[in-house]
Amino acid sequence: MGCHDDHETGVSFTPDESRERGLSVKAIAPEDIISHQEYERQREAFRAKIIALKQRRRLSVGSCITMVFENRETVRFQIQEMIRVERIFDPVKVQDELDVYNALLPDSGELSATLLIEITQDAMIKERLDQFMGLDHGEKVAIVAGGEEVFGEFEGGRSHETKISAVHFVKFRPTASMTKTFADLSRPVTIRVAHGDYREETPVSGTMREEWLADLKGGA
Repeated sequence: MGCHDDHETGVSFTPDESRERGLSVKAIAPEDIISHQEYERQREAFRAKIIALKQRRRLSVGSCITMVFENRETVRFQIQEMIRVERIFDPVKVQDELDVYNALLPDSGELSATLLIEITQDAMIKERLDQFMGLDHGEKVAIVAGGEEVFGEFEGGRSHETKISAVHFVKFRPTASMTKTFADLSRPVTIRVAHGDYREETPVSGTMREEWLADLKGGA
């Protein structure tokens, strides 16, 4: 399909209800954002750390869809990069960025991901994307574990009748029994995408499952 499986992007998400079990991830505050000068000094080391972290949190489902599960560090990196690129100095505008990006943080008992539809052939982008129209509606993307499945809840506003975005933001709320399955590496866990002719299912590694368990407990 002319698809690819390695990409990074900025993110945003609509705020959602907090979960009851565990502790919610602490929102990123202005004091968590370092100055432009200090960030330039630390950027290469910070970026290397985040690239390694994202490798543990990245999963391709077939040739056209990649998912990156977000946590506090991946989101903070994206905020720092946005502030750097846009040269945002005004505290009010910094807070605006925090408000947008904080909504991507998973609440406790929740997993939050950026889903990318990746098309490598520029001339085919619209045609290929059109094949994914409706992906963000209905039960199309699922985590499957222990005989159960939980479907992703997509952020609204990323598509309309004639167009779909290549970037989506999706949250999952696995059950307590599914979470126990995540912790038992002898039991399989997969992510499945079933939309039209695109039907793919990919095993979730033990490394990613460890990251998920930290997220579900409200970890960084």
